[in-house]
Amino acid sequence: MTDPKMLLSLQFMNGYGSQPGSWRMPGANLHSYTDLDVYVKYAQAAERGKIQTLFFVDTPALENDISTAVPHHSMDPLVILTAIARETERIGLVMTASTTFNEPYTLARQFKALDVASHGRAGWNAVTTSNPAAAANFGSAVPPRAEKYARAHEVVQVVQALWGSWQPDAWVLDIATGRFADTDKIQPVNLQGQYVASRGPLPIPPSEQGQPVIFQAGGGDNGLELAARYATGVYANPFTIEEGIAHRSALRDAAQRAGRDPDEVKLFAGFMPTVAASRRAALDRRRFLDESIDLEQRVRHLGAMLNLDLDPAQLDEPLTADQVARIHTSPMDPRSPRAASIAREGWSLRDVIAHGVIDYHPVVPGTAEEVADHMQAWFEAGACDGFSLAIDAYHDGIDAFVDEVVPILQQRGIYHHDYDGTTLREHLSAPAQYGVDQRVVGARQ
Repeated sequence: MTDPKMLLSLQFMNGYGSQPGSWRMPGANLHSYTDLDVYVKYAQAAERGKIQTLFFVDTPALENDISTAVPHHSMDPLVILTAIARETERIGLVMTASTTFNEPYTLARQFKALDVASHGRAGWNAVTTSNPAAAANFGSAVPPRAEKYARAHEVVQVVQALWGSWQPDAWVLDIATGRFADTDKIQPVNLQGQYVASRGPLPIPPSEQGQPVIFQAGGGDNGLELAARYATGVYANPFTIEEGIAHRSALRDAAQRAGRDPDEVKLFAGFMPTVAASRRAALDRRRFLDESIDLEQRVRHLGAMLNLDLDPAQLDEPLTADQVARIHTSPMDPRSPRAASIAREGWSLRDVIAHGVIDYHPVVPGTAEEVADHMQAWFEAGACDGFSLAIDAYHDGIDAFVDEVVPILQQRGIYHHDYDGTTLREHLSAPAQYGVDQRVVGARQ
């Protein structure tokens, strides 16, 4: 039996990068937000690195101030992924779509069409929505949490049933008899739940992988249950190895309780690498990217993490000896211990912030070897099955990761040298599934 290999997913957001100032980087295409050719170029670079999936984060709202920073999300992931599907061959294509404000028939049709168009490479990140701005775009309010997740279970099950509404051999295409399809094998699903319903069938045959792969990115007990029942890939945000181990263990236990093999469910830990010739060069790159954020606010945030009253006027100075002695990490913020450790090394506050101690994923600014060391430590500790990579600036950051970090991971024997198959299901070693998963149907009360 071969040793398991690390899985990688490349996060796509806005065409520029994960950092607000990525659009201002030297060499960046200023029109990346709307230029599909740019997305295709980046996807092809990721495919060159044998990365298993592209992952489009999305919320159906313009949710941040774009006066100086890039939007959090792309124009429309489905449109962009359709373009990418035509110009790539192996890499998986995963996008987020809400179960809260979308109807199952629309979701089923769009994702299965992408799956067929990409020859079996599509995945759906099925998530609930909590953003009031997104709710307002659908003329609604955010439902209570319990209702959101009850609806999510119904939506996923109806979508899966619709995906299976064509039997695998229903598409006959017999020229001699003139028979296009066997309509006895294309049947309505006629499902009615408390929140959603659909008659079906879909007008789409199966793809090379049968149907799209389901991912999930929610938190808490409700999100864990949703992921354990339906997801093959789970996007998570642990900040420490210990958190990752606990999350992955809980996910695997929940999958087993749901009647599934725990090995079917893969946890992708969020990670933000900045690759450069040295840590100093990486910090300088991140300092440039940080010019588009409110650094004074971040200094105050850093102070709260360390239980210190920090003055933004100290931005370009390290903590004083007295301040270092008074550091008290916050038990409520898992990022706090790392922030304290970096601050104690004597960096200026600007450099402490550039280390990414306030970012929403762990950050490693440094050489390719330092980035690979972090990934290897997490993977070998069992804190994740792989990583969801939030590259700081795409225009050169993706190439840096693919050309410098990937070969190190391959040399260390923890990352594959080529794709094992042609479909997303094969990339993830996921079992065949067509229609609903009979192991978990009816298991939820």
